[in-house]
Amino acid sequence: MQLATYINDLLYRYECVIIPGFGALLTQYHSAKIEGDSPTFFPPKKTLSFNRQLQTNDGLLANYVASVENCSYEIALQKIRNFTGKLSLQLSEKETVSLKNIGEFNLNEENSVQFTPSLKQNFNTAVFGMTSFTSPKVSREVYKETVEALEEKAPIYITPEKRTSKPYLKYAAIALIALSVTGLGGMKIYEAGVKKHNFAAKQKANYLVENQIQKATFVIENPLPALNLTFKKQVGKYHIIAGAFRIEENAEKKMQQLRAEGFTPTDLGENKYGLHIVAYSSHESRLEATQSLKEIKQSENRSAWLLVKELNK
Repeated sequence: MQLATYINDLLYRYECVIIPGFGALLTQYHSAKIEGDSPTFFPPKKTLSFNRQLQTNDGLLANYVASVENCSYEIALQKIRNFTGKLSLQLSEKETVSLKNIGEFNLNEENSVQFTPSLKQNFNTAVFGMTSFTSPKVSREVYKETVEALEEKAPIYITPEKRTSKPYLKYAAIALIALSVTGLGGMKIYEAGVKKHNFAAKQKANYLVENQIQKATFVIENPLPALNLTFKKQVGKYHIIAGAFRIEENAEKKMQQLRAEGFTPTDLGENKYGLHIVAYSSHESRLEATQSLKEIKQSENRSAWLLVKELNK
């Protein structure tokens, strides 16, 4: 029966394969074991069992048959019905139906289907090719008795070694220790002398290098021309105020901003209220300061104002 081969294939992959209208074959995992007192080892395996109650089609067997035989699902179902019909007919005639590598089916006296799984097949793919084996028994007691018998025949005697007195060896050892201690002390003294000499040489070298640096002269054949920079000193008591800042860093940022815009700002310091005053410019003439304030209000800052204050010289 070709369908028996398909069922056998599916049992390697799935734990339950339902034969629609007949029953389900189930696999169950069993660990490796040693059977009874005999030293025979059995690998892990999956055994088969049969459940007559599970007959509803789940599509597993039908889809597999359709894919293998390249036919439609309906044709595959019809082939399964023919297969189960033949099984049921043979069982009703009290025949034993054998499925290769799966097991045997028959009816008991109560007309219930009985299943006897095949013991030759192991559906656990993880142990493919492994079979049971028998290990020879290790006779530990026999070996122990053999060793005890040998000890009785050939006893082992331990006799203490007679020591001979050789006083000259003692004196030689003392002399060797004395030489070792003397050599170690001499080595330490030599190392201390080397360190002292190295330190003195290093000090002398440093002195010579410093003396040469102090005496060195540098001659530049083509010196660069002198660069004269002239800065206009801000004088006058008329100041056009750009802002008053509680934090000194903000006042410094304002100074940088004004320089970038082309002004020559003045830091007037901190007033009695703790504010840092920054001026656009300072002027000696009131008329000049008034004219500059008018221009700044029109083009830069309408909140600018005029402060009259003598600068500390």
